[in-house]
Amino acid sequence: MYEFPFELDEFQKEACDCISAGKSVVVCAPTGAGKTVIAEHAIHKALEEDKKVFYTTPLKALSNQKYNDFSEKYGVDKVGLLTGDTSINRGGQIVVMTTEVFRNMLYGTNFGSVTDNLKDVRYVILDEVHYMNDEQRGTVWEESIIYCPTNVQIIALSATVANADKLTEWINTVHSKTELINTDFRPVPLRFYYFDSSQRDRLLPLLTPNGTLNKKIKPERKEFHRGKLVQKKHVVKDVIRNLYNQDMLPAIYFTFSRKKCDEQMEKCAELDLVTQDEKREIQRIVDDYIAENPYLYKNKHIEYLLQGVASHHAGLLPGWKVLVEKLFQKGLIKVVFATETLAAGINMPARSTVISSISKRTDSGHRMLTPSEFLQMSGRAGRRGMDEIGYVVIVGTSFQSPEEVAELVLSDANPLESKFSPSYSMVLNLLQRFSLEEAKELVLKSFGYFSSNYRLEPLIKLQEFNKEKIDECNSFECWCKRSNEDLMEYNKIRDLYVQNRKTLKVIQKQEKKKNRPLTPEVVDFANKTKELLNKMHSYECDTCKLFKKHMKTIDVLFRYLSKQKQLEKEIEKQKDIFWNKFLAHRSVLMEYGYIKDDYPTEQGITISQLRSENELFLAKIIFSGVLEDLTPAELASVVCAITTEDMRAEMYSQLPFSQKVRKTLNKIKDIRRDIDKKQKDCDVDDPMYINGFYSPLIEMWVNGAEWDTIIGDIEMGEGDVVRSFKRVVDVLRQLCTISGIPETLVFTSREAIDLIQRSPIDID
Repeated sequence: MYEFPFELDEFQKEACDCISAGKSVVVCAPTGAGKTVIAEHAIHKALEEDKKVFYTTPLKALSNQKYNDFSEKYGVDKVGLLTGDTSINRGGQIVVMTTEVFRNMLYGTNFGSVTDNLKDVRYVILDEVHYMNDEQRGTVWEESIIYCPTNVQIIALSATVANADKLTEWINTVHSKTELINTDFRPVPLRFYYFDSSQRDRLLPLLTPNGTLNKKIKPERKEFHRGKLVQKKHVVKDVIRNLYNQDMLPAIYFTFSRKKCDEQMEKCAELDLVTQDEKREIQRIVDDYIAENPYLYKNKHIEYLLQGVASHHAGLLPGWKVLVEKLFQKGLIKVVFATETLAAGINMPARSTVISSISKRTDSGHRMLTPSEFLQMSGRAGRRGMDEIGYVVIVGTSFQSPEEVAELVLSDANPLESKFSPSYSMVLNLLQRFSLEEAKELVLKSFGYFSSNYRLEPLIKLQEFNKEKIDECNSFECWCKRSNEDLMEYNKIRDLYVQNRKTLKVIQKQEKKKNRPLTPEVVDFANKTKELLNKMHSYECDTCKLFKKHMKTIDVLFRYLSKQKQLEKEIEKQKDIFWNKFLAHRSVLMEYGYIKDDYPTEQGITISQLRSENELFLAKIIFSGVLEDLTPAELASVVCAITTEDMRAEMYSQLPFSQKVRKTLNKIKDIRRDIDKKQKDCDVDDPMYINGFYSPLIEMWVNGAEWDTIIGDIEMGEGDVVRSFKRVVDVLRQLCTISGIPETLVFTSREAIDLIQRSPIDID
């Protein structure tokens, strides 16, 4: 084992020994426990053996951070970086990349053959593997594990999850011998506090020594303003003042609204949390940084940095967030007000974390934080080697009870759930390399299929409940041994008799009124009605006191039998849901002629190389020729509209489009309508966006407008604009590298990329 300059913890030693023994490992440990040491052991092994190691992360920002860390530690010549828009020293022994890039390499499409891509690769480190839970991108991790050659050792690093044993068992099944190293050990233990606004000058321990809720904590009283429930205004300053007085800074203050991050930063600026020397040091670092990044010169947040506070969220420029991270890591920023995205991997440990609420707003309304989300955020507290204890403060609000907070703190992490979902590109890539039967085998290797019993548990429980009810209904004993069928027959006769008797009475009344004798037909009808009555009397049910109860039992029985039938269908559907989705996508591609004899056509191969929310939609736009006579600015504008999924942007009034862009988007709407119809026919639900909010902005930018002009026209965050522009660059880069793209479109794409990639867009 590589000798580290410090004593390793038991779980680290165990993981390193497994790697040295040639096994793959799943390491499941709390945030800040020291999982990186295990990755470094694999890196040292690769360097010793003169082999290569890939280090994959879910985020570009995290990849950039790891690249910088490893370059400093092992030398720039040994380290490479591959993200969607960066390629540095691809042949290096240690190559850092996003997990998507690794998955694409395994497909062997526009990255070259799989053999060349993985030549001399001995280890693959999959950092933050719990991202398999991610709704939109979780599939990437499953594909990476399924397609990874068995001679490559997988080192999967995960935050705490409930079913790490299932994940390990699955990797063991689809890849190679894999060991689970599971620990709840935290080198810096956490202590939980509660801020009760009725006791403004102190933080109360959340739990008693025996793990129950502290009785001194009182629920927050609700405050109303003009009939609306409102939050108390000065809570944030009180919380930070307490942290400052008790030497619990620096802190990350998590809140779930960008606007609130900025507002809270402004409120706390007057607390003056830094010394004069620290102010001078902040000023020096900020001046040097702005000299290198002049576009930040007018940033209105600079004054707050000098007070030791900052905000950090997706609405800010990437370059600005880098400056905040740099100052925080040096201990010069005392409080960062951040959204939960900061909890995902970026190296910004603090002495304390503050969680402003245990509920958050989502697209479908408010919901409570999951235990895993809470663990991820609280896990940022406590800096190894600097703090003996990490502090987590939960702020009391009138939307939650102290009991709910205690329950969340004491909850175990959530299980890892598969988000595996076949796409057009997956179908085409698999059929390019495998037969339909082999493709089915691969799809059925997914973690989703492997853990389907777990996923089907609620349905199976419901099935068991229904069976109990059916058995209960069937256990009803008729004292005269009549079956359910007999009872149904009697009930049918009874209903018919009641109906006939009513009809007969009406006829008799009418005939009597008209003083006419009954016709032979009516007499015959009367006799038949009497026969029905006699038949009724022949059944014991006619005088049985339990008849109604028995009848009700049968009604209930039929309802449960119907439910059970539907449930069985649903369970069968869910069992094969992944393969059915694969076949549904294949059907759409066959409809368009992109698959023939279960092999992609030339255009099908082009689609297989695309990466987007809906590769077919993007491909049909390319094949239609509507992009070919556009200028670089118009092309960027159109691509921006079909890659913007930010629904918040639709709430704002749109800036005017240029005429050419408007006409092109109208043609694209026709393409979307056509695909939408075929997708519905084949039961495919892949999104297709046409959201032109940012399109006029990128058109202005490509035509040479200044950044201040661009952002002056909208209310959205600068970070949102940068992200939308980067998505455009990602698609345009694909148009330059994949096969089957017209030359004119390739040239225009390259030109557009060059014009987009200037400060601040080209800063990660």
